[in-house]
Amino acid sequence: MRRLIVFGDPGIRKDAVIEYEGQEYHCFQVTRNGDWHGPDEVQLWCVVGTEDEYEDFQKRNFVPHWLEVDRVDAEDLTVVEAKGDLAV
Repeated sequence: MRRLIVFGDPGIRKDAVIEYEGQEYHCFQVTRNGDWHGPDEVQLWCVVGTEDEYEDFQKRNFVPHWLEVDRVDAEDLTVVEAKGDLAV
């Protein structure tokens, strides 16, 4: 599981499936920042992980401050599904 900061909006929301650095990730949480008083373009702060990590996310079995953080431009992501069906 990791935090992914996306500069720009590739059209993803919670439960989306993306490909980043050759690996497929599910977006467990997406927080949209910068609409009103932020930078020129919106930023999406996402918690992403593999499908196997979804239960740990649901049970909060992780420390958010210890997640590895990556920053990426929206153009560098491949959107597999804009909104998946991982949530139960």
